[in-house]
Amino acid sequence: MFKKILIANRGEIACRVIRSARKMGITTVAVYSDADAQAQHVKQADEAVHIGNSPASESYLVIDKIIDACKQSGAEAVHPGYGFLSERVEFKKRLAEAGVVFIGPGEQAIEAMGDKITSKKIAADAGVTTVPGFMGLIDSADHAVKIATDIGYPVMIKASAGGGGKGMRIAWNDAEAREGYDRSRSEAQSSFGDDRLFIEKFVTEPRHIEIQVLADSFGNTIYLGERECSIQRRNQKVIEEAPSPFLDAATRTRMGEEAVALSKAVNYESAGTVEFIVDKDRNFYFLEMNTRLQVEHPVTEMITGVDLVEQMIRVANGEKLSLKQEDIELNGWAMESRLYAEDPYRNFLPSIGRLVKYRPPKEVNLANKVVRNDTGVVEGDEISLFYDPMIAKLCTWSNTRELAIDEMSTALDQFELEGIGHNIPFLSAVMRHERFKSGNITTAFIDEEYPDGFNGVEFDDGSLLKAIAVSLFTYSVEQTRMAVAGMSGLGRDHTINKGPFDRVVRINRENHRVTYTANDEGISFALAGDESMQLKSHWLPGDTLIHAQLEMADSINHAFTAKINTTIDGYRIRMGGIDANTLVLSVADAELHDLLPEKEAADTSKYLLCPMPGLLLSLMVAEGDAVEEGQALAIVEAMKMENVLRAEKAGTVKSIRCAEGDSLAVDETIMEFGDE
Repeated sequence: MFKKILIANRGEIACRVIRSARKMGITTVAVYSDADAQAQHVKQADEAVHIGNSPASESYLVIDKIIDACKQSGAEAVHPGYGFLSERVEFKKRLAEAGVVFIGPGEQAIEAMGDKITSKKIAADAGVTTVPGFMGLIDSADHAVKIATDIGYPVMIKASAGGGGKGMRIAWNDAEAREGYDRSRSEAQSSFGDDRLFIEKFVTEPRHIEIQVLADSFGNTIYLGERECSIQRRNQKVIEEAPSPFLDAATRTRMGEEAVALSKAVNYESAGTVEFIVDKDRNFYFLEMNTRLQVEHPVTEMITGVDLVEQMIRVANGEKLSLKQEDIELNGWAMESRLYAEDPYRNFLPSIGRLVKYRPPKEVNLANKVVRNDTGVVEGDEISLFYDPMIAKLCTWSNTRELAIDEMSTALDQFELEGIGHNIPFLSAVMRHERFKSGNITTAFIDEEYPDGFNGVEFDDGSLLKAIAVSLFTYSVEQTRMAVAGMSGLGRDHTINKGPFDRVVRINRENHRVTYTANDEGISFALAGDESMQLKSHWLPGDTLIHAQLEMADSINHAFTAKINTTIDGYRIRMGGIDANTLVLSVADAELHDLLPEKEAADTSKYLLCPMPGLLLSLMVAEGDAVEEGQALAIVEAMKMENVLRAEKAGTVKSIRCAEGDSLAVDETIMEFGDE
């Protein structure tokens, strides 16, 4: 077995590889850029080597620097993780020349499957069903339009190299095909150093389902079930699960056998993933093969009990697979939520900054549930604009899909993350969405269910009662404490008045008249005309999580967790995608609050503001130009994704405040408009 391996990556995947290597008794070497000098993968590894400046193009993507780090450290093998150099055949060749083992597949597989055009031709020859499309190279926007017209809209324009949602655009008409060609080509060049594109038919009502394969160098290849990855935004996976709620046993077997056939056609070894698009009738089509470890690999590990990183290392060490196909059993259900540094209330725009608070839920590994958090950060770390915005992968497992979703919902409510914009509220909302819980999902789920973006979750009867109960309870505890403090030092016994009290709980400018009484376990309360309910909790002032049990008139105990913070005059409560400010008032004060005017938002329609920190790649208009509503005005790159900024309404460009190449802050003014 290898004595020392180097991880040519960063963040959570580097920490993940370190965990398995340490379990196997292997010394690990981290590499890091300037931005990652204090990163967790550097601290967790046994050794670390600095490899350059913060941009990935000057550090993690420079093959010479990785090889030099191997020579400095004496590493015998390199695990590439995912992204960066993980699917670069040149990296594999250069390592071999340096006498270093690449923990991944051979050159043939990387080269063949790394090129999306070549891979589709090989898949077809191997008897794998493929999506109709144009497998040649597209050399201009006009060419892209012609091909798309011939195939028939909608089409998918995709980078031949790479993945992760970068260099991908769906086009429904000629104009979108032209813009998609330009943006996909630019993103592909920036992310992968390869701007080749191809076009294929976009399957409507598609599900994205992938098969995990594992192979050794002795011709043994198996598949480890499937993962459903249909919850996507901008072709980037957000939530994954295993197994799929859609597949039946027969379809699973056919997909697995085709994935194995493709793997054998390219002499594949190591862990890999064959991705398919599946239509509503369970017809499936080969999409691509990722010749590396997938981001979502934990859900497969959780339902099979197989450590995929360990298996990759053993295969690279020349060992035979110890598993046969008949050994693979799918046990229970697993969910993965990708926590991103992006603000769902601002159209999921990237966010950077320091993690003022980062407190994941406690990891557990029990017979009936598992909570796992793969991450590369701790409280106090900084999220940089140089790399992917993913902060962590929160995973849960239980015996059924319904229970796995419940565990994920609870874990998300317990996950405390402050200091940056993040997508926990959105993930929580999806977990509680009736369509998601039914399993009736496609890759269009987010676009269809949130067509105007994510604006939070509205209260239903149950969540409203919980918010009222939490507000009353925390208020009651604080009032009791103040009363006790006021009576201290008097030298005689006093009885605290526990009620009943008449109060108004004000949520989103709506008043809810309640009567409550404090007791040793919590409070009893009732809304006007309703039956009494009981909230029990051990919460104390200063705690930012409240674990509570609400006993309602139906005699069912509703256990839940909510995040709670005090505001100037009330509380901020967050749970299940809801984010609300509440006040507990006397009846008289509530009447006065109704008279207060609501503050109006500032009018920013005359300005184009940068919605995220990033680099201004392109200005598409000049001062004095007339613009139409929806017209593209500028392109800002953030975290390796290009974002097209468009005009909200018609007008004239009065002034431009920035130049191409400028680094922009959030809400920095790019241009000002005059009247049309």
